Amino acid sequence: MTVSGRVELMAPAGNFESLQAALDNGADSVYFGVDQLNMRARSTVNFSIDDLEEIARRCKEKNVRTYLTLNTIVYDHDLSVVKTLLNRAKEAGLTAVIASDQAVIASARAIGLEVHISTQLNVTNIETVKFYSLFADTIVLSRELSLRQVKKITEAIEREQVKGPSDNLVEIEIFGHGALCMAVSGKCYLSLHSHNSSANRGACKQNCRKKYTVIDQESGFEIEIDNEYMMSPKDLCTLDFLDQVIDAGTKVLKIEGRGRAPEYVATVIRTYREAIDAIADGTYSQEKVAEWMKALETVYNRGFWSGYYLGQKLGEWSDNPGSNATQKKVYVGKAAHYFQKASIGEFKIEAYDIKVGDKILITGPSTGAQELIVEELFVNEQKVEKATKGDDCTIKIPFRIRLSDKLYKIVEA
Repeated sequence: MTVSGRVELMAPAGNFESLQAALDNGADSVYFGVDQLNMRARSTVNFSIDDLEEIARRCKEKNVRTYLTLNTIVYDHDLSVVKTLLNRAKEAGLTAVIASDQAVIASARAIGLEVHISTQLNVTNIETVKFYSLFADTIVLSRELSLRQVKKITEAIEREQVKGPSDNLVEIEIFGHGALCMAVSGKCYLSLHSHNSSANRGACKQNCRKKYTVIDQESGFEIEIDNEYMMSPKDLCTLDFLDQVIDAGTKVLKIEGRGRAPEYVATVIRTYREAIDAIADGTYSQEKVAEWMKALETVYNRGFWSGYYLGQKLGEWSDNPGSNATQKKVYVGKAAHYFQKASIGEFKIEAYDIKVGDKILITGPSTGAQELIVEELFVNEQKVEKATKGDDCTIKIPFRIRLSDKLYKIVEA
């Protein structure tokens, strides 16, 4: 249930680096997929079934809830895998499974594993919420709803005392930040038609993010489209009206991004954590929002818009096929040793150089994503201003790093 009476901040985790980044930056819960039966089956490294215990262990240490996404279309030949995954999730002590297929929902309920209803089911009204409350304690609403519609549903839950299997009021979850799809609740066949690769099985090829020319086949006339990426929505961002999101009765705020880098998870989760806490203590302001937006702009984004939450009827489209981030990372090298007593990291420089004053990023499965400014730099125990390819350098690092952690330099995009 909701953490400390506040909205629960749910972070994406596509691998252990992103998982650790989520834990280090204030997530209340994390969601992740295992192998192929999740909606990011091809866009992330994905965890294996044998990782579940380690995921549960790390999260329990931080009192963070764990959600296994098992929300693709499921066929008969998948059922044995589904049951194996659910049993292992239960044994590992995961909190819940996010599901859309009734076979998954029923199998989870049969073993006493909490169920959350996925956005893939496109829940848009209170009667549908009542139906799924027979099976689930948390329901993710359709991404196409306005906040007014969300509030109407949450007020009805309270008024009619709609409870889930736990005998607690059903909690409503919505998407708060990240990539949006042109298709209703992600149901799209473009990828299947063009590449025989089903988005509904987690194998989207992102046809909608590409540039197309529309041609009248009778005359050969090319229709000019003002926006070249008219099927590629800008990314959702609710930060500047997050107080309204919470006022609508939202209990869980989901951050999209299981295919994103760990520094994306770190930055977005840290930013929304600060915003949620500021709303709780009465210090949320437009001045703070402006600073938080600058932070969000440094990591992957297609530009930002409010989705349909504020009643907008038409989408806003991205103007390029990639990211609008104001910063990017370039690979520098990898960690060779950490001198714990002196808090010094040794790195092998394999690509670009680094110099005093650079902002660097260190990532790793246990390290997560950590940024800092290089204040001093040593090569062969000599103080230098710059380390170049082939050098072994040492840097003061105020956190533990591990062998083969990756070192990047953050530069302006």
